[in-house]
Amino acid sequence: MAAEDLPSQFDVVILGTGLTESVIAAACSRVGQSVLHLDRRNYYAGNWASFTFNGLLSWIEEYKNQQELQITESEQEWRSLIEDGEEAVPLNSVDSSISNLEVFCYASEEEEQEEETKDLLTCPNAETVSEETNSDSTETQDTVTSDDVTESNVKVQNEENEDSAPKEQLHASDISEHSQSVEEKQPNRSPADPPAELQKKITYQKLLKEGRRFNIDLVSKLMYSRGALVDLLIKSNVSRYAEFKNIGRILTCRNGKVEQVPCSRADVFASKQLTVVEKRMLMKFLTFCLDFEQHPEEYQDYSEKPFSEFLKNKKLTENLQDFVLLSIAMVTQQTLTEEGLKATQHFLRCLGRYGNTPFLFPLYGLGEIPQCFCRMCAVFGGIYCLRHSVQCLVVDKESNKVKAVIDTRGQKIGCSHFVVEDSYIREEQRESINYRQISRAVLITDRSVLPSESDQQISLVTVPPVESSGPAVRMVELCSSSMTCMPGTCLVHLTCSSSGTAQQDLAPVVSQLFHIPTTPGEDPSEGTGEISKPAVLWVMYFNMRDTSAMDSSCYSLPSNVHVCTGPDAGLGSDYSIKLAESVFHCLLPDEEFCPPAPNPEDIIYDGDAPQAEGRGFDESNDTEADKSQAEEEGTTNETNPENSEAAEMDSVAQETTLDTNAPSEE
Repeated sequence: MAAEDLPSQFDVVILGTGLTESVIAAACSRVGQSVLHLDRRNYYAGNWASFTFNGLLSWIEEYKNQQELQITESEQEWRSLIEDGEEAVPLNSVDSSISNLEVFCYASEEEEQEEETKDLLTCPNAETVSEETNSDSTETQDTVTSDDVTESNVKVQNEENEDSAPKEQLHASDISEHSQSVEEKQPNRSPADPPAELQKKITYQKLLKEGRRFNIDLVSKLMYSRGALVDLLIKSNVSRYAEFKNIGRILTCRNGKVEQVPCSRADVFASKQLTVVEKRMLMKFLTFCLDFEQHPEEYQDYSEKPFSEFLKNKKLTENLQDFVLLSIAMVTQQTLTEEGLKATQHFLRCLGRYGNTPFLFPLYGLGEIPQCFCRMCAVFGGIYCLRHSVQCLVVDKESNKVKAVIDTRGQKIGCSHFVVEDSYIREEQRESINYRQISRAVLITDRSVLPSESDQQISLVTVPPVESSGPAVRMVELCSSSMTCMPGTCLVHLTCSSSGTAQQDLAPVVSQLFHIPTTPGEDPSEGTGEISKPAVLWVMYFNMRDTSAMDSSCYSLPSNVHVCTGPDAGLGSDYSIKLAESVFHCLLPDEEFCPPAPNPEDIIYDGDAPQAEGRGFDESNDTEADKSQAEEEGTTNETNPENSEAAEMDSVAQETTLDTNAPSEE
């Protein structure tokens, strides 16, 4: 919508399109609030965004230009709009949440040869994804519609179905057999065979040419299958806007070697890394963790002691202690025992819901999730404007509440509540500026760190800290079937809490696990350990501000201004979802948080009247013709998937309903 067309009054104005802000926007719009959702960027999701490779290069260029640009703000225009009894609270116009950005290219600079090898086309999802289905965050959109979503998801599904892709999608009938089906349909290949020899060397020009196949996240997270985000996607029916793939392997790096972590009963007993005694010890301990609250006498003496000491007391071997602490509980050496037990319990309870690991990953990258909630908000009347921000807040001096905002076009827009992303808040409006930082690295490599018969697996790798007091490094390796990289490459995300710059924190881990050419395109020397390592083609390091430790007391702002912090350093998104729910209940304490949206097939159109919430969603208004037609088709309450676009989409909500109502089919 053009700025000149914006209404002059909204219930809620939201600035920033990150995950937390987008969930709040969807929740408010769903219960009938008028929502204006703005972002100064030209893409959705803020620091949660996903970019194509070419889009990421543009984002990097914009970042560098922003660092050199001196912002001179003109306050003359909006000062004239401030009336007696009002005061202005200016906001930031520049994002400073990203710092220490460094980029290195190790791919050959040679011109790409015309001839393509057939090996690159053997990947199940090697066909080029059309522009309609591939999410390109650098392309600007000013509005979101549900029709675009429906067409996109159906097209993706049809393309994958043509290429035997049901094994890659989370259908209810094959979720539990996902990993096995993928492996069965992959060509047999020994793990020792380096796939790099089977394909043409990937040059930088090739990366640019295939740039649209990449979807590179700024923040690296996974979705716990029983976490707050998946529960919200199911409850709200937003899951129908996205597709998901389960994580196939959980790995760890011990003594410079990458190996698989046994976390389920089947994994434990099939593991060749553990002795028979270790297998029994691990199963006994994991069984205890599932209901540890029932046995307080086992851990109460260690309630104020680190979890690592409790593991030693349980007589677990050093091997098992590393597995539990770093790869199952995923906590630090300083984490207290009860917190460590809860983390282990949560991990175990998430096992088996959608696969043999606790995690899901959204196809096309994590940046899809905030956009899904933006779509829901737009469906229920929310208005979106990108490249559009707020210059200042207009505060009523008597009540100390925001009564309006003045946007970058000079329009004064009234509102009852204002929700804002932390990066828009100026330093003088903060009581505390003691930020934490997250160190991030994004790599494009030529193969997996642990080759297997199936090269289409998403892996979670934990790298122990070099020093006991340091942070562990979390690595997520994505394959091309996750729709985040081109065939023949892997996209690798490294994350840890910062102790220095991102390059200082993560470069040693990159050197340990990957081959870094001394000159672009150089092959590793024969007879060295480097030849067995994946080669790095391109890498980016940066630090991201972590403000998750800050609460409302850390800001000196009017009482109806609610600040949403950015991504935290955790693997899941529970913190952001709980923050969104907390802010929503501050805005509307008597309303339900994100009630289910109606399924498209349940919407009834009454003649030529416009679609709206009310009679259109009332099941009691089904016409006799509709009922008789349903009876002829053999069902009254079920939707024929052949005739419904929504039923063609894979969604966690549909799968969970099937799993819950029909356990005998499992």
